[in-house]
Amino acid sequence: MNKKVTLAAILAVTLAGPLSGCVIAVGDKGWDAQSSADWEKKQDSNRRKLEQIELGMALSDVRSIMGTADFNELYQQQEDQVQVLYYRTHRTRGDSKTTKDECTPIVLTNGAVTGWGNTALENAVRL
Repeated sequence: MNKKVTLAAILAVTLAGPLSGCVIAVGDKGWDAQSSADWEKKQDSNRRKLEQIELGMALSDVRSIMGTADFNELYQQQEDQVQVLYYRTHRTRGDSKTTKDECTPIVLTNGAVTGWGNTALENAVRL
């Protein structure tokens, strides 16, 4: 009897192997509806987290609050090191892709927050 159970298990694993990477969407909303809800949750969460950011805050503190940035830029400007972290906070196109224009930038100069939002980014780039 054990040989039959073992053989059936081997057969099931062998047949299931090629199907293990498949994704099946069930329901009339499909994958896009679930994906859209996930992005909306992420955007809402990022907007709430941005309220906790303060001027002078260290990079490590920003990352512990906000998590991994959607985009991350770092450049040298004269003697200063400028880092810009972009977090998705709003939607401009319904293409399921995050772009910088759908993000709020957090600007850090020499490892400390000097501002966030488009005005802070413009000021950092001008300096």
